[in-house]
Amino acid sequence: MSRRPVLVALAVVAVTVGLAPEAAASPIGHHQPTAEIFATDNTATITDPNDPRLKDRLVAFGAQVRGIIATNGSWPGCSTLLDGVFWSDDLKTATYERSREFDVDHVSAGGLHHIASVIRKQYQQESVLTFQYLPQPGADSVEVEVPGVTVQQLFNGLAADPVLREELGGGSVTADGGRLALIADKSELASIREFVGVLGANWSKATVAYGHLEFVAD
Repeated sequence: MSRRPVLVALAVVAVTVGLAPEAAASPIGHHQPTAEIFATDNTATITDPNDPRLKDRLVAFGAQVRGIIATNGSWPGCSTLLDGVFWSDDLKTATYERSREFDVDHVSAGGLHHIASVIRKQYQQESVLTFQYLPQPGADSVEVEVPGVTVQQLFNGLAADPVLREELGGGSVTADGGRLALIADKSELASIREFVGVLGANWSKATVAYGHLEFVAD
């Protein structure tokens, strides 16, 4: 996960220390963990949506990352398979990436940073995105999830709007449930809401959580 997506996607770590009321629903549709990690083992640039590598369910990778989490003193939880679409200005087209979201419990902020660094180095990623959940007044970032979005809709939305494409960069959709997942600066929330409308999804069904994002590159 070397790109600067709006989301999730590509490797996200999160710590929960308090949530705004609208963030009470669980991210990715399950138990709200202490933390989340969104990670991939992919280092290739994939521009073909039919590339067979995008069918890989990352089962072995999932087991390996859970091992890293446990080895570093935290509790690995559930994992969710994600399909990401990210726009490349250099290639003038979308790039695709499959990744996994991992729940992590009983972990400190420093421990999360360390785990993200280990994953980054082991899987040769340029950076790993971290997201710490915080009460809204002290937060500078958001995590937004919206049901009812397909990867094709996400691609079409990015391709059709160069302004939003430049601001948001990309996003991910749960592979088995069609739930859009985006992580961005809080200042981009209005653009995310606009983008959700462009995709044809219902903003009233969106879940918004607040916190602080970081790209771990060391």
